[in-house]
Amino acid sequence: MQNNQFKKGELYSFITGKASTAIARRLQKKLNQAGLNITIEQWSVLYHLWKKHGLSQQELCLATYRDKPSITRLVDNLEKLNLVKRVPSESDRRINLIYLTKQGQKMEEETMQLADQTLNEALKTVPSSKIELCKEVLQIVYDNLK
Repeated sequence: MQNNQFKKGELYSFITGKASTAIARRLQKKLNQAGLNITIEQWSVLYHLWKKHGLSQQELCLATYRDKPSITRLVDNLEKLNLVKRVPSESDRRINLIYLTKQGQKMEEETMQLADQTLNEALKTVPSSKIELCKEVLQIVYDNLK
């Protein structure tokens, strides 16, 4: 049974995430205004490292939905900014674990405040019941396709 209630062409713009893009652009603007020299993509890697230290590059691929070359490039650039460091795994020398440096750890509070501000701006006129419904629907869509 089909459940597509979108008009032709609507689904494409819904799937591409216009709202997600707008939020990312606003957050990038806030990061730039705060003088933080990181991109949204780099921030997403740091975010996962703030949640759990010492992730492998493969784990970062899975967490951020990026491919290996993209994660390698992001980690390379974060390393150049002295925000992360690679440490060979003790159990498997082929694997590098990615750890935050002190400078990378210090960025968490400020960038998370900027992210919270951005989401608050994006959701300021949306009733909380609709936010919950949206989260539920998007989780179902994700579960249907994973």
